[in-house]
Amino acid sequence: MFKEESIAKIFKALGHPLRIKIVKYLLDGEKCVCELNQLVEYSQPNLSQHLKILKDAGIVEANKVGLNIYYRIKNELVKSLIESAQELAAANLKAFVEE
Repeated sequence: MFKEESIAKIFKALGHPLRIKIVKYLLDGEKCVCELNQLVEYSQPNLSQHLKILKDAGIVEANKVGLNIYYRIKNELVKSLIESAQELAAANLKAFVEE
């Protein structure tokens, strides 16, 4: 059961469009919270909450440098997961359009 719960936690963390956007942005490399804040139109506390969810799910990790906190993808397998999800979404959209 632990395995299924861990998988569900990952998918739940990726279940919000903003968190997917953050993960996709981090696929290019480590980014400061200040850079991430410019990417989104949400407040800093709201962004921090989303980053905490991603961190708790083991998707990202944080590194404090001076006064800044930098986030990066914790495991490169996340890239494959995002790519697979994008392919599935595209296939679903194509099937919907063809109906």
